[in-house]
Formats: sequence, structure tokens, C-alpha cells
Amino acid sequence: MQSLNLPAYEVKLSNRNGQPAIYDFLRHCYLRLTPEEWVRQHFTHYLVEHKGYPAALLANEVTINVGGVARRCDSVLYHRTGGAPRVIIEYKAPHIAITQHVFQQIYAYNSVLRADYLIVSNGIKHYCCHVNYQSMKVEYLQDIPDYTDLA
Repeated sequence: MQSLNLPAYEVKLSNRNGQPAIYDFLRHCYLRLTPEEWVRQHFTHYLVEHKGYPAALLANEVTINVGGVARRCDSVLYHRTGGAPRVIIEYKAPHIAITQHVFQQIYAYNSVLRADYLIVSNGIKHYCCHVNYQSMKVEYLQDIPDYTDLA
């Protein structure tokens, strides 16, 4: 798999039915190793190990209903109290460019979840924005905030 712009971690790989698989520490199981899954696993480890995000508040592949269609958010971080979504994360494979279409996808998810932060990453480039619902403004941040810095 391709080298990413994320810190390395001790990757657990296996074979499932002759296909390479990677361990998802949030779901406690091995999943088919795809380029997008490679990014997801590196990014969730980055959030937990380097940014202080509690693993117990993170979930992968969260199903939501957007306009009558079932969709899956790649990762969601929930508030410690109340369980409301706090951060939505959308991953793409490293060879997929982060375009306006990707942002429209995560904005559609956020029209349902109303999270405070939106993150998009292809493992090479990462974008994060804070949504201020009072002023109805979106502020793009220079870096992914540490968990303790989330507003």
C-alpha cells in the first residue's frame, strides 16, 4: 500500500478468503484491505494516538438517512455527553483527488448530523473545517485540532 502523510502505526494485516485484510481497532475485526480502508485505519490511529481523540467516542461506517437514501459516514466522533455527532470524517483513496464533490458529500451528511467539524482526507491531503451554526459560517482550519481544542 501507498505511503501516507500520516504517522506510521503497527499495522495488523491478515488474509481473509485469499484477500488481504487490515484490522479495524474500533470495530474489533479484520476488513478487506482497500486503499480507502488503508487511509481510514491510519487516520483513526492518528486521531487517537496523536490528537487525543477517545477511541470509545469514534465509530466507523455510520449509517444515516440522507434524503430518503441510506448513506454511510466513514467515521464519526460523538460528544462525550449526549451522544450527538461532533466530527464527521470522509476518506478517499490516496489516488482520489479531494474535489468540491467530496465536500458536497460530507455537507450532505452534515445536513442530517449537524456536526461541529468536518474532515476530509485521502491520506495525503487533509482538510478540516469548523461549522459555526450561529453565524452560519464555515471556517477552514490549518490543521486537524487536538481533541482538547475542539470547541
